[in-house]
Amino acid sequence: MIASIKNIKTNPNNPRIIKDDKFKKLVQSIKDFPDMLEKRPLVCYTDVDKKYVVLGGNMRLKAALELGLKELPIILADDWTAEQRKEFLIKDNVGFGEWDWDSLANSWEAEQLTEWGLDVWQAPVDADYSLLDDNDDLDKQLDEMSNGVKKAIQIELEPDHYEEAYALVKFWREQNAYVGKMILDFLKSEKNKI
Repeated sequence: MIASIKNIKTNPNNPRIIKDDKFKKLVQSIKDFPDMLEKRPLVCYTDVDKKYVVLGGNMRLKAALELGLKELPIILADDWTAEQRKEFLIKDNVGFGEWDWDSLANSWEAEQLTEWGLDVWQAPVDADYSLLDDNDDLDKQLDEMSNGVKKAIQIELEPDHYEEAYALVKFWREQNAYVGKMILDFLKSEKNKI
């Protein structure tokens, strides 16, 4: 069924939100591939005002409004109980599965996946493996190389925090500060509060 977007409203009880960066990606994905909406209609129920309240697809509705779309395909769930509607709000948004990162890496380009809205891995840094060519005393060489060399850990950031974090790390490095120690001290102090 096709409904006028004027007659569709977001669910006030929707527990999901979408951040600016991901919202922009959703808007762009609908703009690039509008036929997707036909194959994945909004799931709605009719309220007492004869408006369609979204159970599944609140973010797609928000993106469609942003794009100025006039109509959207919907499926009605008027035969569901109030309890079933509440259950659907959660179950429709739960990610039961996980990504098979090896399959993604081997079958798709990272840039394409990012463009489609999936947060993916960073491209590997080119490494110099020439040391491995002559491995007579590789263990000794590796031990010597690691003396005084700092090690790194990965810290995950939301996309909208990355630029700020990068700028802060850059600033503190320019001050000759040991950023790793600063983070470690902060994490320890927070742990002690628990």
